[in-house]
Amino acid sequence: MTAIELTLLVIIFLVASIVGVVTGSNSLVTVPVMFQFGIDPRVAVATNMFGLTFMAVGATIPFLSAGRIDVRRISPLIGLTIVGSALGAAIVGFLTGETIKLIVSAAMVAVVIFTLFKRRDRDASDHAVSKAALVLTFTLTFLLGIYGGLYSGGYVTILTAMLVAFFGMSYGESVASTKLINVFSSLVATIIFAWQGLIDYTLGLVLGVTMFAGGYIGAHYASRLDEIWLKRIFLLTVAVLAAKTIYDLVG
Repeated sequence: MTAIELTLLVIIFLVASIVGVVTGSNSLVTVPVMFQFGIDPRVAVATNMFGLTFMAVGATIPFLSAGRIDVRRISPLIGLTIVGSALGAAIVGFLTGETIKLIVSAAMVAVVIFTLFKRRDRDASDHAVSKAALVLTFTLTFLLGIYGGLYSGGYVTILTAMLVAFFGMSYGESVASTKLINVFSSLVATIIFAWQGLIDYTLGLVLGVTMFAGGYIGAHYASRLDEIWLKRIFLLTVAVLAAKTIYDLVG
């Protein structure tokens, strides 16, 4: 890889990380870009996951410092995520690229529909959750953990919407909480990929430092945004990603 190509990658990963703190879906941008630079698909997915671990840590720090994450409340979700992500990373290579695109496209459409048509925003202090909603949250968290460990494209985006829909969180709480959950999802998957020998550590360290900086910068500003702006940014990005993934799939 030439110096120019590496510089372009760093710029793209930095911007994606800053914006992705609120929206998620970094991998829907970064992994295809790595493909364009001739990086083996399995190595691209694994190396991107390595970088995502750094980003998730960088994004979590400002939210923790601001007291925006209820660690005790989300601890069961972290446990389910660890198990699910390990399973997902272990089966990388068994699914085709088209299958992954189909899954992501369907998920993005579901997120847009939910965000547009849910009747009201739950009050940030209203944490009451029914038993049925709690079971659904735990089940979806585990299933999303599998997908997050497998590829991660759109994982945090879907998880953010799910926590708002079923776990009684506001957008601000969900954006913050998913950053900590993603630390464990990415780390577990990275360990599996490292054991499989799929990570390019030279490139991964450069991109990891870049993504840490992007995650920290993005979270620093996101932690200061009000609920309305978080929702607007989230919805706009999800709608664009949904259109792009469907266009790519049809094309």
